[in-house]
Amino acid sequence: MYQPDKPRHRVKKLAAVAGLGAMAVMGVITAIDGTQATVGGTTDQVAMKLGATVTMTTPPTAPETSFAAPTVKATPK
Repeated sequence: MYQPDKPRHRVKKLAAVAGLGAMAVMGVITAIDGTQATVGGTTDQVAMKLGATVTMTTPPTAPETSFAAPTVKATPK
């Protein structure tokens, strides 16, 4: 007797078993590791070592150009 749903159930069961096995392995690795995970990242204050250096200056009181005008104008047709 042919049951078309049988392979689908087999694949679902296999996926469920693989997922539970992966979760179990992650739990064992976490238990063996021995360090406690902290919520929100590490508790150490680490200075940022990557990125550009930014110099803070006060902005000018007036804009550098009061009115923007194009340097090249199109000729009307």
